[in-house]
Amino acid sequence: MPRATNSPASRQRRKKIIKLAKGYRGTRHRLYVLAKHAVDHAGQDAYIGRRKKKRDFRRLWIARISAAARANGISYSRLMQGLRLANVELNRKMLAEIAATAESRFNEIVSVAKAQLSAAV
Repeated sequence: MPRATNSPASRQRRKKIIKLAKGYRGTRHRLYVLAKHAVDHAGQDAYIGRRKKKRDFRRLWIARISAAARANGISYSRLMQGLRLANVELNRKMLAEIAATAESRFNEIVSVAKAQLSAAV
C-alpha cells in the first residue's frame, strides 16, 4: 500500500509560511526552511514590540507631563501626588494630551494639585 502524505494540508502549511515571509530578503522568502525560521523570529520580535510600545508611550506621556509641570513650577512626582490627594482621576495619556494642547486647562489642573498639597501639609 502506498504511503499517504496528506499532501494538500502540508502544501497549505508551507504556503502559509511562505506568504508570511513575503518581503523578506534573499532566500528567506523563497525557501521554506529559511522562511520558517525567519517568520518564527519575526513573530517573537513582534510580540516583544507590542509590549515595548506600551512602555515607550508611558515614558513619552510622563516626559510631556513633566515638562509642562516644570513650566508651572512643580515637579512631576509632586504633581501626581497632589492629583492623587485631590482624587483627580486623569490618566497619564489624557494629562499629556491636555498639557500639549490646552495649556490653560493644564494650569488649572496644576493649581488644584498645588492647593491639595498645601492643604495636606
